[in-house]
Amino acid sequence: MTFPISKRFGGICLTLFFGLLVGLPILSHFSSMTWINIFDSFYRAGSLVFGGGHVVLPLLEREFVPTGFISEESFLAGYGAAQAVPGPLFTFASYIGADIGGWAGGLMATVAIFLPAFLLILGTLPFWYSLRENSKIKGAFMGVNAAVVGILISAFYQPIWTSAILTPMDFTLAALLFFMLVYLKLPPWIIVLSGALGGSLLAIF
Repeated sequence: MTFPISKRFGGICLTLFFGLLVGLPILSHFSSMTWINIFDSFYRAGSLVFGGGHVVLPLLEREFVPTGFISEESFLAGYGAAQAVPGPLFTFASYIGADIGGWAGGLMATVAIFLPAFLLILGTLPFWYSLRENSKIKGAFMGVNAAVVGILISAFYQPIWTSAILTPMDFTLAALLFFMLVYLKLPPWIIVLSGALGGSLLAIF
């Protein structure tokens, strides 16, 4: 199978991908423009996503909560709400951008976090079959997959577990929601609403 994308165009896309990945942090360091810093943060988070969107969570949390762009409460509230829609972590990035800079910030965040994926896809398609047969590339993918498991565990523990599971009742509610999702196969939006209702009741009682 051949793809209607030339190797030259693929090379340009890959060059642009790595050029932005290296150049944006440098530009951000020497620039006082906030939007460049934010674009850089979202672009780097989108560039380092391997194995699932949830890898984005600790990257975004590190970029925006300690720097004061968004509070931890708003960060976790947006994360919970995003679980009810498809592509939750990328939708979550749009939420963070909108929280920081309104609709323009949301649009910029959406473009910045999706741009690396488009550049990588367009850049690697012309070379995909030769890359797939390369033993060193296969080994690199295996290493990336192993690293993703560790990142996902880290994302689950911090900031989700440490900020949400504080009492035995919190643990009981989380276990119930897990049962509803995994064993009862209920839709994610029902789990989100149930968690919000359960959390409100725990706060009252």
